[in-house]
Amino acid sequence: MMDTKENKANPMREIAIDKVTINVGVGSPGERMDSIRTFMENLMSAKFVETKAKKRNPVFKLREGLPIGMKATFRGAKALDILNRALDSRKKKLSKGNFDKLGNFSFGVREYIDYPGAKYNPKVGMFGFDVCVTLARKGKRVSERMKMARKIGKKHLINAEEAVGFAIRKLSAKIDN
Repeated sequence: MMDTKENKANPMREIAIDKVTINVGVGSPGERMDSIRTFMENLMSAKFVETKAKKRNPVFKLREGLPIGMKATFRGAKALDILNRALDSRKKKLSKGNFDKLGNFSFGVREYIDYPGAKYNPKVGMFGFDVCVTLARKGKRVSERMKMARKIGKKHLINAEEAVGFAIRKLSAKIDN
């Protein structure tokens, strides 16, 4: 049997995890936010940066620029480890509604005590967090570089079906409708 180009998989078409972002919404600055930040930094061994309100909302007593949450971004092996542990907290279950048109997906962990390795801390109370996963193919940098940035062709973009297939194959996720 002769080896042809059709028989070989194109390495540029492989999907990989670009980054995993953990978002924690606290709602207001103060002692609670500081204690949640130190707890999450110890739990995930990473530095969390604060996120600020973009709009004024008098009902919730928010003003523009007020710190109301925090986030951390993970890449490489650490991202895969954090993602697998977060999926374990949900028993590896995702729904098709978790995936967007560009192949990224996100889900929430309702309570931090569901996350493997976390113990209840009465100082912190109960809170949940969101896990956002960005998927990419090799060559994505072409659209993001400073010099001579170019658009990525439609065939090279990741769609929702490919992302679902990636989650099933690589992450052993179970997808509900």
